[in-house]
Amino acid sequence: MRFKLGLAILVVFIGILPILAQGQDTGVFAEAIGTANLRARPDVNADKVGEIANGTKYPVIGRSEFFPWVLLGDVNTFQPIGWVFNELVTITGNINLVPLSTVDVTNPPAPIPTTDVSMPITSPDVTATGLAVTPMALTFTPTASSTPNFTVFGTVINEVNIRYGPGVDYPVLGRGFAGDVFGIVAYHTQFPWLQIIYENSPNNRAWVHQDLLRVTGNIYSLPAITNTQFNLPTLTPTPAVRVSSRIPGQPNVPLSPEFSALADELWNFLLSRDFNPATSQFGALYLQDLQTGESVTFGNDFAFSGTSINKIAVLAEYFNELDGSPNLSEAVDIANTMICSENVATNRVMGAGFNMDYLQGAVSTTNFLRRLGLTRTFLTAPYHTTVGVATSTPVPRPIEFPTTDADQQRANPNPTNQMTVDEIGWLLSSIYECAYRESGPLMTNFTGFTPQECRKMIYIMESNTVDGLLKAGVPEGIRVAHKHGWVTDTHGNAGIFFTPGGDYVLVVMLYKPQFLEFTTVSLPTLAELSRMVYNHYNPTQPLLAVREGYIPDVNSCNYDATSPLVSQIANPMFLLDNNPSLFYQTPAIPMPTSPTPTFTPSPTSTPAG
Repeated sequence: MRFKLGLAILVVFIGILPILAQGQDTGVFAEAIGTANLRARPDVNADKVGEIANGTKYPVIGRSEFFPWVLLGDVNTFQPIGWVFNELVTITGNINLVPLSTVDVTNPPAPIPTTDVSMPITSPDVTATGLAVTPMALTFTPTASSTPNFTVFGTVINEVNIRYGPGVDYPVLGRGFAGDVFGIVAYHTQFPWLQIIYENSPNNRAWVHQDLLRVTGNIYSLPAITNTQFNLPTLTPTPAVRVSSRIPGQPNVPLSPEFSALADELWNFLLSRDFNPATSQFGALYLQDLQTGESVTFGNDFAFSGTSINKIAVLAEYFNELDGSPNLSEAVDIANTMICSENVATNRVMGAGFNMDYLQGAVSTTNFLRRLGLTRTFLTAPYHTTVGVATSTPVPRPIEFPTTDADQQRANPNPTNQMTVDEIGWLLSSIYECAYRESGPLMTNFTGFTPQECRKMIYIMESNTVDGLLKAGVPEGIRVAHKHGWVTDTHGNAGIFFTPGGDYVLVVMLYKPQFLEFTTVSLPTLAELSRMVYNHYNPTQPLLAVREGYIPDVNSCNYDATSPLVSQIANPMFLLDNNPSLFYQTPAIPMPTSPTPTFTPSPTSTPAG
């Protein structure tokens, strides 16, 4: 057999999420925090088809693939009655088990009548245009430090500044996100601001514009404040989020002052571009010096959608399973996976060692990552496609929705395809170690890797024709082995950089709820971060400005058996007699060794896209 592992099962998986029949109970319910409008579609501009209020739980029978909206059903028949924005309801049950839906509600049955009076909603002090995406709104429970028995409290409708005083001229103490609930203790008589309990304030009090809260209770039953002068205490600035990253199984490598200073510069630049972890728009970064082993990260506690960047793991697991060299057909799929990010080809690469059982290939990819000690990065379902492969009768298989110790809410990650910046960085550095030092965790934990295969993986990623993103921050001609990936709300890039002043791994992910603008926001941000790192390593030959770069047209990206890249991928003598510059050695760095944990899919049945 060409592959070290194979299965006798042949499975159909076309990557389209099946929709449960209308009227089926999902075990997930939603209750309005106050009142909430029901819309015909998941869009605030769609026709209003009803209204719900606190006190009644409605079954959640569908969810939008791209927007934070859920489809509610009638409490008796489970037939669709309308769409509601996630943050206006409290959801009980696992929302990830609810199927995707595109139902357009027409002539719905009337929901059970309820009554409620809520304050109007406007947005005078919102700091970000997108809505915060969290899968569950919060129900207010006073904390030990809060005033007990609140009779009035407010629920944040959108992201909002929390200020020291009742006005936009006062310092910002923090942010409130959609669904956050605060106890209200007073109102101002001259300004439409409400005083709330806020533990991060020096006096446990702060202010929010009343129009940004959905208020429950009578604010005029509370004490009135008329004072217009507030003596400001000394406010401590937010420190840089800089963490010396620990590679699994190894102690931290102490950071040099120069490397620490670079990390601060990168952090401050992200803040200047409005990617702030205190808001709903934020970023994460991992940087590792491949000579010294120093590594730094911030935002590594956030799980992001793995996008196409997780295809690095798919590629590595393919070579782990492979015994020999890819044939031409497999080489074509590898090129279209790693260069064109084509999902049908990716699924075939995953299934190549498992008789085209794509789901088993995805699970095997996650098991591979676990053996490397990477616990927050996983792929447990095939990539979403609209094209299938004709096979025999499909075999039902459970889909795993792993829970990790990363924050799996803030960046709205795909429930079956997630990553963190540090773990993708560790995977890239492991490939580098295998390729150029013939050692490291890939060779320690597996018998399926040779240095030649690791060099081939780097060669494939180095052939990436995307010249924008991080690659636009280094001069033309600099070798960059990288993988790009983006979805509507998440853009990222991960690569190994080979520069005259030293080699390094750089991974960056950027997130903004609902929609992250590509041309004017993420592209220049990624390129400038990369330029800053390159100039740190090459101070005598700096890049004075980011290059324009380019993103090739995806429709023109297609490899076949006649492509030179495909021939090299399939070549069993790859790099043995050419390109000797790829064989240079650099000082060894500590790399991880980890035990082999187990991975068992849970008994769920809803596949993910």
